[in-house]
Amino acid sequence: MSTGSGLDSRPIIRPDRDLRFAHEEHPLEALMSRFDYAAERLHLDPGLYKVLRNPEHQVIVSVPVLLDSGETEVYTGYRVIYNSSRGPGKGGIRFRPDVTLDEVTALAAWMTWKCAVVNIPFGGAKGGVVCDPSTMSVGELERLTRRYTSGIIDKLGPDSDVPAPDVNTNERIMAWIMDTYSMHKRHTVNAVVTGKPITMGGSLGRREATGRGCMIVTRAALSRLGIPLQGARAVVQGFGNVGSIAAQMMHEQGMSIHAVSDHTGGIINEKGLDVTGVMAWLKEHRVLEGYPNADSISNEDLMELECDVLVPAALEHVITMKNAERIKARVICEGANGPTSARADKILDAKGVFVIPDILANAGGVTVSYFEWVQDRGGYFWDEDTVNERLEKIMERSFHEVCTMAEQHGVSLRIASYMLAIERVAAVHRLRGMYA
Repeated sequence: MSTGSGLDSRPIIRPDRDLRFAHEEHPLEALMSRFDYAAERLHLDPGLYKVLRNPEHQVIVSVPVLLDSGETEVYTGYRVIYNSSRGPGKGGIRFRPDVTLDEVTALAAWMTWKCAVVNIPFGGAKGGVVCDPSTMSVGELERLTRRYTSGIIDKLGPDSDVPAPDVNTNERIMAWIMDTYSMHKRHTVNAVVTGKPITMGGSLGRREATGRGCMIVTRAALSRLGIPLQGARAVVQGFGNVGSIAAQMMHEQGMSIHAVSDHTGGIINEKGLDVTGVMAWLKEHRVLEGYPNADSISNEDLMELECDVLVPAALEHVITMKNAERIKARVICEGANGPTSARADKILDAKGVFVIPDILANAGGVTVSYFEWVQDRGGYFWDEDTVNERLEKIMERSFHEVCTMAEQHGVSLRIASYMLAIERVAAVHRLRGMYA
């Protein structure tokens, strides 16, 4: 089933009430509360407001899969293209048992603003399949991926919608999507996905890009606030790909990583962790639990440690009205999508915490995905230094543009980033006009 961009049946959330009363655990409402407030500050035309508040396409497909047991299971898949005015839809595909259409729609909208805030020529999209990949064999996952791809194939394409890895998906799954799409097109189309294996047209530096981007904007924030980079105390919640890379690169810049955590809990060393040693332990043992050269700390207590920089790099809504008052970080760099609730934003603003919002802080990944798409379409591939240099230039420029917008309008960096992104998307809609 595919639906167009008709009027949203949910009640419009107004900025004057939403930041106080939005449900903290509802990602779409949290996103729209910030959108509404930013749109109000921009005096966005009411008609354009309606256009930008609704997704262009929401696709729901049934995904029948023959299991290894010989039984057939039917899964549900989603793909949402939120806005494509600036270019093809861009956004990951996640495999999780609790994926919902609202969640995918919120993430597609996030991608729209994220691509716009770093000014790359993509729109926003997202996809998901309701499944538990931990219970599936490699063969079952491949059949699921290929059938899901065929179900949404009319939306996919280098000029229309370009997926990428997300939660529980990876390079191999991107390779299956690319192959399925290419077989339908009867020729190889490597630009249809990003986050592919290097040998299939993936980009050097892609895996490290989100963590590297977090480091770049954190460094810029510390400089802006006059906090010395050398010895700055950092705490990283979530030591997966984003958090571990961010921690490693911050450590290389001279910062002291005092605590990190994963789903088993956290570890802390007041003198600073040996990040290389922690990563080696994690590679061997798969979890942080049991690491010998540090003390244990809960994820909850870790979030409230006194530090210069806190990097929430795991789940949504880990900073809420329940713990925001106890946050002692001077800077928060949001490595995860939506780690801070709308109600917590107001508390952090009142405390003077410098929050680098997710749509800016973790945009390094989609920026290098853009580089990968460009390289695939041009058939010419860059060395890793070139990728990293161009990423640094875009992230630093975007950080300063958001700061300028915040100063001009007297708003937080989060609202400024939304204002900058909405303004860029709205400008294209005004120029293109409305096809009647």
